[in-house]
Amino acid sequence: MTASIKSVNYHHQLSGRDFLTLADYTTDEINYLLELASYLKKQHKSGKSEQPLKGKTLGMIFEKSSTRTRVSFEVGIYQLGGTGLFLSSDDIQIGRGEPISDTAKVLSSYLDGIMIRTYSQAVVEELAANASIPVINGLTDMYHPCQVLADMQTILEEKGTLKGVNVAYIGDGNNMAHSLMMGSAKMGMNISIAAPKGYQPDPAITERSRSFAQGNKIVVTEDPAEAAKNADVIYTDVWASMGQETEQEKRVKAFKEYQVNNELLGYAKKDVTFMHCLPAHRGEEVAADVIDGKHSVVFQQAENRLHAQKALMTALMG
Repeated sequence: MTASIKSVNYHHQLSGRDFLTLADYTTDEINYLLELASYLKKQHKSGKSEQPLKGKTLGMIFEKSSTRTRVSFEVGIYQLGGTGLFLSSDDIQIGRGEPISDTAKVLSSYLDGIMIRTYSQAVVEELAANASIPVINGLTDMYHPCQVLADMQTILEEKGTLKGVNVAYIGDGNNMAHSLMMGSAKMGMNISIAAPKGYQPDPAITERSRSFAQGNKIVVTEDPAEAAKNADVIYTDVWASMGQETEQEKRVKAFKEYQVNNELLGYAKKDVTFMHCLPAHRGEEVAADVIDGKHSVVFQQAENRLHAQKALMTALMG
């Protein structure tokens, strides 16, 4: 049989589904998305890309600025044969107080899918509850599931498997930490998160993530060396995310012992992979010789945002 999107092993009907958190997807469904992402990446590299979303339109609502999310979704929908519409909150009525439910119903009559990058998870959930088309969470202060889908694709490429991989996340217990915990729990990875007191992941999300685990471990500690011990992957993120700029000085002091540098890499396995969702602040959360060194896959990881999200759009909007 000639290889095509339809030939990718698929036992789950994802068409029309929302993608709000990884908690809503089974291990098999996530495996399917990763398999489809790998297939689409190979097709892209070979110049033989299919266009399963020809004639379809994705609305992209941005309340937060973006490089990777905007470009990867806009290019991705174009490569799949569709059109992406950039909708800044400053340019549409949602930014002037129109109820989210009204916006959801209006956009559902025009579009085939919505991606939203915003602050509040509640906004994304209200949008999805009132839309009759798929809604994709492009980032909130609580979760970043699209990034973690691309991260898992990258780990698969580097390690050949997800099951049993030891991930160490060093830094702020933010949206990245939350989604990495959920992804790890669902896919059989062990994850240790090192963050100072007062900056650790939301306890409710930690416990929810543990409820998905099947023998794999989720550990939260204040000790970066403990988290990094025997790690296959070391991951970090900026210490002050968008909206936290006024806390920069306070956070630099709180996280000063949490920089990922060569000393910390020494606790991990010799073939450890370094990951960062970008943008990065060299000299703060990561030393320049680590992010620019032989262990780093940050640009492979960034590229995979394109392929993972093309898989997501194909599955949900196709």
